[in-house]
Amino acid sequence: MGEPEAGSEFPIGAAAAAGPMADTQYVLPSDIGVSSLDCREAFRLLSPTERLYAHHLSRAAWYGGLVVLLQTSPEAPYIYALLSRLFRAQDPDQLRQHALAEGLTEEEYQAFLVYAAGVYSNMGNYKSFGDTKFVPNLPKEKLERVILGSKAAQQHPEEVGGLWQTCGERMFSLESRLRHLGLGREGITTYFSGNCTMEDAKMAQDFLDSQNLSAYNTRLFKEVGQEGKPHYEVRLASVLGTECSQDTEMTSKLKSHEFQGSHFRVTRGDYAPILQKVVEHLEKAKTYAANSHQEQMLAQYIESFTQGSVEAHKKGSRFWIQDKGPIVESYIGFIESYRDPFGSRGEFEGFVAMVNKAMSAKFERLVASAEQLLKELPWPPAFEKDKFLTPDFTSLDVLTFAGSGIPAGINIPNYDDLRQTEGFKNVSLGNVLAVAYATRREKLTFLEEDDKDLYIRWKGPSFDVQVGLHELLGHGSGKLFVQDEKGAFNFDQETVINPETGEQIQSWYRSGETWDSKFSTIASSYEECRAESVGLYLCLNPQVLEIFGFEGADAEDVVYVNWLNMVRAGLLALEFYTPEAASWRQAHMQARFVILRVLLEAGEGLVSVTPTTGSDGRPDARVRLDRGKIRSVGKPALERFLRRLQVLKSTGDVAGGRALYEGYAAVTDAPPECFLSLRDTVLLRKESRKLIVQPNTRLEGSEVQLLEYEASAAGLIQSFSERFPEDGPELEEILAQLASADACFWKGLCEAPSGQA
Repeated sequence: MGEPEAGSEFPIGAAAAAGPMADTQYVLPSDIGVSSLDCREAFRLLSPTERLYAHHLSRAAWYGGLVVLLQTSPEAPYIYALLSRLFRAQDPDQLRQHALAEGLTEEEYQAFLVYAAGVYSNMGNYKSFGDTKFVPNLPKEKLERVILGSKAAQQHPEEVGGLWQTCGERMFSLESRLRHLGLGREGITTYFSGNCTMEDAKMAQDFLDSQNLSAYNTRLFKEVGQEGKPHYEVRLASVLGTECSQDTEMTSKLKSHEFQGSHFRVTRGDYAPILQKVVEHLEKAKTYAANSHQEQMLAQYIESFTQGSVEAHKKGSRFWIQDKGPIVESYIGFIESYRDPFGSRGEFEGFVAMVNKAMSAKFERLVASAEQLLKELPWPPAFEKDKFLTPDFTSLDVLTFAGSGIPAGINIPNYDDLRQTEGFKNVSLGNVLAVAYATRREKLTFLEEDDKDLYIRWKGPSFDVQVGLHELLGHGSGKLFVQDEKGAFNFDQETVINPETGEQIQSWYRSGETWDSKFSTIASSYEECRAESVGLYLCLNPQVLEIFGFEGADAEDVVYVNWLNMVRAGLLALEFYTPEAASWRQAHMQARFVILRVLLEAGEGLVSVTPTTGSDGRPDARVRLDRGKIRSVGKPALERFLRRLQVLKSTGDVAGGRALYEGYAAVTDAPPECFLSLRDTVLLRKESRKLIVQPNTRLEGSEVQLLEYEASAAGLIQSFSERFPEDGPELEEILAQLASADACFWKGLCEAPSGQA
C-alpha cells in the first residue's frame, strides 16, 4: 500500500518490469473465459421484504469485500482506486477511443480490460486460486499514456497522477519475491509486515493461544527497537479503535504483554471505516430479518465487527446454524485461512444467495442418509463425532459473493468447537457450478480422445455428487480428541486404541488449540485432501448415486468420471507448485496432487500419467484410469490413506501428519512420472480460470431492482463501476489512506527479512 514515487514507499530494486512478452504464467490471456451468474428467476421469487433483506446483506458483503485488497498486497488498494477512477469517468468503450488515439492496439487495450477485470474479480493483483501475481500484458509506457491522458486524470490530475506514481512500478514488477503470495523470502503478504518470518508467525500464534485470542481477524506488524528487541503489534479488525472508553470483554485484551522475550501489543481498528459501512447495512438488514435467529445473528455480527470480537462472531454463527432452511441464505466475516501463509488468519468474504429447491431436495436426502454413510468411513467409531448434528444442506443460487473468489461449495463455520458440538451448514452454489465448470471439448487437456465425450457428458453431474459428499461427509466427519481447560477428555483414554499403532492414544488437542493453529501451514490443504478423499470413497456407494438419480450404467459413468476428474486435477495441480521455493500455492490443488500420488502408488495399472507429444508437435501428456480397477485397487488404497489422515488429525499428531502429507506432496523428477518435468508441459497447456460477472441490486424507492451485466471483461468492469454509486470516491480515498498508513511496513520489499530460514 503506498503513495508518491520520489522516495517511493515501495522501492523496487532492479525492477523486473513486465512488458508485452511477460511470462504467460503472470498474465491473464486476452481470450479468458467470462461468464455471468444467473440468479434472475430465484430473485424474482423473493417477496419484497426478502429482497430488501438480500439487498442490504449484499451491500454489507460488497463493502466488506474491499478489505481483501488490504489483505492481499501493498499496492492492491491503489490499483483498485486507480481503476475505479478511470472507469467512473469513462466507461470501457469511451476509454477505448482514448486508448487507440494514444497508440494502443485493439489487442493491447483488450489486455488492459482483462487485467482490470482480473483485479476486480480477485480483489487484488494476485490470483485468488494459486496466489500468483498477474500483470498487465502491454508495455508500461503505453498504459501510462492512457492513464495520464484519461478524462479522470484531466478532472483530478494530482490524485490520478499520485495513484499511478504509487502503484505503477509495482503493478508491473515481477521481482522474484513479488511473484507469489508468501511469507519472508517466499513471497509477499499483507497479513504480516514485510520483515516477518515464519518464526515470527509461530511465536505470534503461541502468544495468541496464551491469551485465548483467535487469529482469524488479525494482522501482525513487527518493529525492531533500538535495543534489537522485536516489538509486535497484533491488530484486530474493528470499527472501534484501541482508545475507545467502552468497557467490554474486548477492551481488557487491548494491552501490552511480555512474551518469550518479546513485546506484544494488542490493538484494534484495522479496516475501521470499511467495517463501519458493513455494520450500517447489517443494521438495515436486521429490519427485514425473517425470524429471531436472523436478528440475533446479525446483532452478533455487528458486535463482532464493531468490537473486533471473534467470540461475538461465533455467537452469531450459532444463531446462523440454528436458522434452518432460510429463503435468503448468507454468511459474512473473516472466514477462510487459505491465503494466510501461516494458515490461521481469515480472509474477508460475504455471500447472499437464494435456495434452489429442486437440487436442495437431493441434498436433504443425502443428509437423511448421512448417519448411515458415516459408518462406512474407514476409521473406528471412536474417531467419529459422538453425535451427528444434522446440518442444513442446500443448493443456492448466488446473488452476491464478495471476496477474492467464488467457491463451488462451502461447509461453515470454520470454528472447530462449534463444528464438533453444535454443527455446521453445507451449501452447494448451483449457479456457480453451472458456469464455472462448463467445459469445451477443444479445451480439454491430458485426456484420451475416448474419454473426452464421456467426461463432458458427466463432469457436471459427477461434480454435484463430489461437492455434496466433500462438504457434508468430508468436512462434516471426524472427531478431534480434546482435553479441556479443566483437564477432562472427550474420549476414553483407557479403551480408545489408535488403529495405526495398536496402542492407546498418545496425543490430543489441549484447551485453546485448534486444527488450524496446530497444523498451521498444512491444515487447509490436508483437510481439503481428507474431504476430497471421502467424496471419492463414498461415491462408490450405490445408495449415494441413487439419491442423485443415477443407476446402472449411468451410475458407473458418474463414478468413473469423478475419479478421472480427480486424477486429471492432480496433474493440472502442478501449475500451482513453485519449484524454486518447493512450495504449493493452492490448498485444493495440492490435495488433488496428493490423491493422484496415492492412486499411482496403489499400482496394478490403476492410474498412469505418460508424457507424449501433441498433434501440434509440442510436449503433452495423457492421464489414464482403468475403470475396472477402481473398486478392486483404488478403493482399498484410498481406505488405508483416509484412515491414516483421520487418525493423525483426531490425535493432533502434527509430526506424523506432516511426514505423511508432505511426503505425498513432494514434487520430484523421479521416474516414471517425472513430475517436475511434467510441470513445464502443464504450464504450456494451462487454461486460466473463468472470470465471473455478478449482478448488483439497487434500491429504487422501496423496491429492489436486479441489475445484470454482459459476460465480458467490459461487463465485469461496468458491474464494479456501478457497485458503489453513492460513495465510490470516498471509498477510494479510504483505501488509499488505510494503505498509506501502513506502507512503511513494506519498505525495501526486495530485501529478504533477516533471520529468514
